[in-house]
Amino acid sequence: LSITMRTPGDDEDLVRGFLYNEQIIEDINHIDTIESFGDKVGQYNIQNKILATLNNSQNVNIAKIKRDFLTNSSCGVCGKSSLDALEIIKKEKPSSSEPKITKDIIIQSPDILRNNQSEFSKTGGIHASGLFDNNGKLISIREDVGRHNALDKLIGSVLKNNQLKPTNQFITCSGRLNFELVQKVLMTNIGIMIGVGAPTSLAIDLANKFDMTLIGFVKGDSFNIYTNNQKVTI
Repeated sequence: LSITMRTPGDDEDLVRGFLYNEQIIEDINHIDTIESFGDKVGQYNIQNKILATLNNSQNVNIAKIKRDFLTNSSCGVCGKSSLDALEIIKKEKPSSSEPKITKDIIIQSPDILRNNQSEFSKTGGIHASGLFDNNGKLISIREDVGRHNALDKLIGSVLKNNQLKPTNQFITCSGRLNFELVQKVLMTNIGIMIGVGAPTSLAIDLANKFDMTLIGFVKGDSFNIYTNNQKVTI
């Protein structure tokens, strides 16, 4: 189904998150088994193939995915048959009554993310995504050379550990925010997304369509709110 350029590690979380975020499954319980195999390469003893076996649930729907999945580390949407194929199918919008987050929590979250990036400290070239509660506590973090992979790994881990409580959580990502990153977060029904860099215009349009609060350019004590500022206390 997919050939993915990724940083080794947390591969099963990557598979879970990828299948969920791409709407191939609606629940990680639709995965029966995940097996790692293949040639072991180099000093990292890498298993380069992952086989996920899905169960017979009627909610497993591969036919609706209009994409040949050749995913590289920088562009998660490469290979989609058309831009229309990116459009997600949402049953609901994020809750408009969820607790707000404060300016201080927004400003602090990228630093907390960075301080918990063990691989970035070694390489200086790794992205990260982190799940926070609305009080600013880091719940989970995942790293990868690709932003999309880091987010898939995070969401796969959160689903596996039953940590998802979307009405009281937000996600912070390193780097800029594009359409597909917003799409992945929307699949969790989390209504607040923060990025260190800028969002693309398509990301803003999608966030606005589904009432997500999208925040970017978090640097120092400043940031930009691009959509739905009612969830932020200044």
